[in-house]
Amino acid sequence: MNNNSLYYIENLSKKIVLPYEEIEILKDINLKISKGEQIAIVGASGSGKTTLLHILGGLDFPTKGKVLFKGVDITKMTEKERANFRNKHVGFVFQFHHLLPEFNVIENVAMPLLIANTPKKIAYKKAQEVLEVIGMYRKKGQMVPTLSGGERQLVAIARALVTSPEVILADEPTGNLDYQNAINIATIFKKLNKEMGITILMVTHNLELASMMTHTLVLKDGMIVC
Repeated sequence: MNNNSLYYIENLSKKIVLPYEEIEILKDINLKISKGEQIAIVGASGSGKTTLLHILGGLDFPTKGKVLFKGVDITKMTEKERANFRNKHVGFVFQFHHLLPEFNVIENVAMPLLIANTPKKIAYKKAQEVLEVIGMYRKKGQMVPTLSGGERQLVAIARALVTSPEVILADEPTGNLDYQNAINIATIFKKLNKEMGITILMVTHNLELASMMTHTLVLKDGMIVC
């Protein structure tokens, strides 16, 4: 592995065993991802896109294979080590923003740091900084229910950024948004990649958004076909 390598995936497979059948979700995936790449992961529903993303983020386990992150196999980590890996290196953005409606914008963004026992003053300062980066600073005091769908997803992105991750794993982040907000979100990801060097892996059904990334990975029946 070279110094620019972020992920190295070898013979990655995921199988679910049911009482009367086995379902292969991923089949012998081999993949290298370098630091600073922008990758769209596309494919039909059930092709294994979300499962792959979850395994890369340490949220799920493969049946076999290796997932090296900067040379360390995350599949062999303990639960505590995986939690630390996620907190230090990965920012997650999902289709549903999962914001806490009883808190305002800056409180939601600062939450990961506060949970990690970061002093409140430092957590809020960092939250303000990332809100400025994505253009949501003026909304910092608003409650979540007063925000539009696009604004809520921007806050979710800010929350993912607040821990200074090296990679953002985004699972259908524009799935519930209209066309213009979807384009805005993809543009934000490209900005984060260019200005902060964050690696972007985005699962999407939207081929126009996929074309905005620099690389596209196509999954079909659990295998990489392109």
